[in-house]
Amino acid sequence: MTIPSPPLPTGAPIPQLGFGTYKVVDGVYEAVRSALDLGYRHIDTAQMYGNEAEVGRAIADSGIAREDLFLTSKLNNGNHEPGPARASFDQTLDDLRTDYVDLFLVHWPLPMHYDGDVARPWPVLEEFHDQGRARAIGLSNYEPHHVRAVLDIARVAPHVLQSEAHPFFSNSSVRAFAAAHSMVFEAWSPLARGRAASDPVLAGIGRAHGASGTQVALRWALDRGDVVFPKSVSPERQEANLDVFSFALTAEETALINALDEGEAGRTGSHPNVLDRL
Repeated sequence: MTIPSPPLPTGAPIPQLGFGTYKVVDGVYEAVRSALDLGYRHIDTAQMYGNEAEVGRAIADSGIAREDLFLTSKLNNGNHEPGPARASFDQTLDDLRTDYVDLFLVHWPLPMHYDGDVARPWPVLEEFHDQGRARAIGLSNYEPHHVRAVLDIARVAPHVLQSEAHPFFSNSSVRAFAAAHSMVFEAWSPLARGRAASDPVLAGIGRAHGASGTQVALRWALDRGDVVFPKSVSPERQEANLDVFSFALTAEETALINALDEGEAGRTGSHPNVLDRL
């Protein structure tokens, strides 16, 4: 099993299927160790998750060479000003036991804060990139109008745009915007917070391939070119989430999955225009 690794705009490869740690605090050390043992090499965390130190310990104890891993973290919402951004990034590197991350993102735009300046932290991320401490930089949960505000002041254009996307919320306009601006698109919540596991259409397609609805949803996302990082603390489910390259979806099956899109009604998280949490 070889995980595809498309290139970032920097030229560096990014494993298309990774392991997410959102809301995994208790047991995150064991979950990350298990994922790494199974073959995951892309780990997604964030300052907001409160688990960077345990993620770092798991990586250190795995014995895997740092250059064989792709490690992502994100700037917390209260750290958009230059001083807090620098201090929190230093802490992130200390907690992760590394001198660089492969990707560092601004987690949310927060248009109701920082005088409405959603680009406020970007020059500091460019600084981290210039220093080689963030090999790539990008944005999470930024809508196109937020990204344009960043592009207006950027020396280094964002390399990645991360946003919610799954069969029930394809987020096609944001994906198309990312592609038009040479940004790799990462889809968080690719399983729609568990909804994919019980959807009858996905389950029916899965039965034709000896797969689960969850595996079908992941295969659909990978076929679209999305970078995904499902999470699970169960080694069995972690292994199943990796086992999505042994079957292929037909054009008819892909069309059935595309038809599940509910537009904005399918969104499971907060809309970036209104998320207000420091």
